[in-house]
Amino acid sequence: MKVLGNIIWLIFGGLECALGYFSASVALMVTIVGIPFGIETLKLGLLSLWPFGAKITPTGKPQGCIRIPLNIIWFIFGGFFTWIMHIFFGVLLCITIVGIPWGKQHFKLAGLALHPFGHKVDINF
Repeated sequence: MKVLGNIIWLIFGGLECALGYFSASVALMVTIVGIPFGIETLKLGLLSLWPFGAKITPTGKPQGCIRIPLNIIWFIFGGFFTWIMHIFFGVLLCITIVGIPWGKQHFKLAGLALHPFGHKVDINF
């Protein structure tokens, strides 16, 4: 069932969302300073390619104090707007009964878009 949900997701906007994240990741990785943010954007892109069956888990590794400032910078320069976009589409899809599973996936993406540093994405095919 998750394969069918992922195929429908890709056809109706998931592929476009993933391509947007991947192009943003390339643009961020052009600069040396943007490489950590580009890696996190790649995580969002991979999750938006195959969201059904994917799990977001906090990393057990202590990353020191760098995770907090990076999440703050992420939140200020785009994370908040990305979060708003996924919340908007999640609510829009949850208005209909048929769109609830896809709305939940947008809420999953919104959670990662708010603070991606310190989380990993496990995609199960």
